[in-house]
Amino acid sequence: MGVKTAISLDDELFQKVEAISKELQISRSRLFALAVREFIARHENLNLLQAINLAYDDEESDSGEKILRDSMRSKQRDLVEGQW
Repeated sequence: MGVKTAISLDDELFQKVEAISKELQISRSRLFALAVREFIARHENLNLLQAINLAYDDEESDSGEKILRDSMRSKQRDLVEGQW
């Protein structure tokens, strides 16, 4: 059994939620649960990226390692930025 909660939405957002829940044939509650799970996962990924970047910032590296690190950062950033 889940926990019930109440939230306030502006009319425009509520209408969008209604439309999407009908389109997907799921309840509003299910839609909100899915959205929150996705938001949390992205937030955790962003925190992980920041922790990795901090760890690498502490190390001295040669230019080859720096190029590889910058490339990996860019790819990870593309995965998590601008989605919320």
